[in-house]
Amino acid sequence: MKTRSSLTRRHFLATAATAASPLLLPSHIWAAAQESRPNNRITMGFIGTGTQGRHLMNCFLPHPDVQVVAVCDVDTNRREYHKKKVEEFYSTKQDKDFKGCAAYNDFRELLSRKDIDTVVIATPDHWHAYPVVMAAKEKKDIYCEKPLSLTIHEARAMAIAVRENECIFQTGSMQRSDSAFWKGCMLVRNGAIGEIKEVYVSVGGPSKWCDLPEEPLEPGLDWDMWLGPAPLRPYNSVLSPRRDPKNIVHQHFPDWRSYREYSGGGMTDWGAHHFDIAQWGLGMDESGPIEIIPPDGKNVKRLTYKYANGTIMYHGGLQGYNFGVVFVGTKGKVCVDRGRFQAEPESLMRENFDQLPVRLYKSTNHYKDFVDCVRSRKRPICDVEVGARSVTVCHLGNLAYWNNRPLKWNPQTERFVGDDEANTWLDVPKRGPWKV
Repeated sequence: MKTRSSLTRRHFLATAATAASPLLLPSHIWAAAQESRPNNRITMGFIGTGTQGRHLMNCFLPHPDVQVVAVCDVDTNRREYHKKKVEEFYSTKQDKDFKGCAAYNDFRELLSRKDIDTVVIATPDHWHAYPVVMAAKEKKDIYCEKPLSLTIHEARAMAIAVRENECIFQTGSMQRSDSAFWKGCMLVRNGAIGEIKEVYVSVGGPSKWCDLPEEPLEPGLDWDMWLGPAPLRPYNSVLSPRRDPKNIVHQHFPDWRSYREYSGGGMTDWGAHHFDIAQWGLGMDESGPIEIIPPDGKNVKRLTYKYANGTIMYHGGLQGYNFGVVFVGTKGKVCVDRGRFQAEPESLMRENFDQLPVRLYKSTNHYKDFVDCVRSRKRPICDVEVGARSVTVCHLGNLAYWNNRPLKWNPQTERFVGDDEANTWLDVPKRGPWKV
């Protein structure tokens, strides 16, 4: 992996050119040399304004260092609702620098704008890779929702694009910014429970092929663009629920996550949270397992991952600890979930974590961490490589389930070992121009 210089190309440009022509550069390049003032905020565009996009907007919109200037969604109602929301927010703040919020159906129009510094991508999973790669090439910094990708190939293509263009990238696996998970991984990484023998990850199962019947198209929805790289199929409201323009917020949640064309199911949805924590605790942020074995109803009772150091990771909870992530070591256990942190022996829960010798990145707010890193040009807590490696673990499990056979994996080359057929599963065919 390429070593990143602490002085990026954009930092060099900022130093060299700020005095002569600051207005020719995006605001985040020369921000460090300027006093904090309204017209020096980080400009942000949103791609995807559904359930999660709305949540992320609620997190970023009030941030004093951010100014939202554009939204994009293939659903007219959602798009116009969020345009209005942004404009009403700034009007109540009497923001003299705000010139209005643009609204786009096609994300390429948003990404082509040179005055947008950062983008938040909260589309369905099958629509992450192409916008991320394009955003990186347009020199945008990126916050992209988890799971990072639909396929293993996409995850690596995204990581390469981000590195080549020196972008700041935050994956939305926000449990890394939660103190319970940080404490749990600190104990594990500092050897407090001895050598790690087993890890149990309690998340849902894989997705299936979509078999939904055709329904009348939702008015105002660009269905062809919603499908994008996915196979052409008729509209169904399970995938993109019908929206009442007068009541956008209180609608049914979509369920595209259940279908392989758009997502990897519970394995990638919650897996991008809990397998991510397992990888963090195991110190595998730039690596992964070497063998994946699906259950056979006989000797192998559950999906099993093997790491080169001998650690075994299981898909499913440990009896008595049927939640979150459980690390089992030679001297004890660490169990973490949202709002839940347990350790055995119990005395470990009173550990002075700030005095432990092995230090893990500490973030208390995933969104602020991203904004701070856009300013500092440091990698955030859930950088693109972290997101790519964690979602790859999820994809490997799904491929073992779907194809019902053991797989051997080389985490350095990111290829299956001695298995030409399995290496054809690293990506899926893309419709139209959307291949990465």
